[in-house]
Amino acid sequence: MTVSNLNLKQRLATGAQLVVPGVFDALSAKVAADQGFEVVYMSGFAVAGSLLAKPDIGLVTASEMSERVAQIATAIGPTTSLIADGDNGYGNEKNVARLVQAYAAAGAQCIQLEDQVSPKRCGHMEGKEVVSLEEAALKVAAAVASRPTDDFLIMARTDARATHDLAEALNRGKAFLDAGADILFIEAPRSVEELETIRSTFPDTPLVANMVEDGKTPLLSLDALDSLGYQIVLRPVSALLAVTHCLQQSYGSLKDTGALNPKSGRLTFPEFNQFVGLNDE
Repeated sequence: MTVSNLNLKQRLATGAQLVVPGVFDALSAKVAADQGFEVVYMSGFAVAGSLLAKPDIGLVTASEMSERVAQIATAIGPTTSLIADGDNGYGNEKNVARLVQAYAAAGAQCIQLEDQVSPKRCGHMEGKEVVSLEEAALKVAAAVASRPTDDFLIMARTDARATHDLAEALNRGKAFLDAGADILFIEAPRSVEELETIRSTFPDTPLVANMVEDGKTPLLSLDALDSLGYQIVLRPVSALLAVTHCLQQSYGSLKDTGALNPKSGRLTFPEFNQFVGLNDE
């Protein structure tokens, strides 16, 4: 079996570090896959920004997210794995179960679920709140019980580092693993020392390092994260921030001069048509 034919569970089993970019629509996902990424991440922050031009404060619905999963999965094809942000599950355990089934049917290979209240907020914003540990663990257990196969993975995230402390976040991480989670995501640790503590607490668990520009966690190199033992390196908003800046520059130039800045790079019209498969239709 070649690397390109591996699913996410098999990719994790190799022990190799996975750099996972955030995508937000079919086009961004297709570009990421075309650049050679084995795994992409549908970021709720990025979907809220691109779909609604709104902040990540719980405004996107479960049906809108599920529809976006299907669009992204179709664009990347079967050889690229998709991790999809499921926020807080959009309700109770029954809602979580339905979301898991919808994401799996749409083509995701993993769902991320967090323990925030509704409406939730981006993990690197202030003002977050979390549900009780018991409620959060029940949701993880419901996700595990409702997945179609063991190849569909559950990434459990806690935001308790911000609302309580690192000890509570670690306690929740243990509860989530006991509930059957496959991947652990302790959101927004504040230092390298905290990253080390998380790794030492969960030495045999695939861990997520969430690298957010201007966020709470130090931005570390891939080598540094690898040495710390973080197998999944998310860059959830990097491309969205860059694309938004590019759009500002492009539309600003069009408004000011009626044309794009000749120093700005762009695809040609034929190149874009070729990229999106005009000749394949």
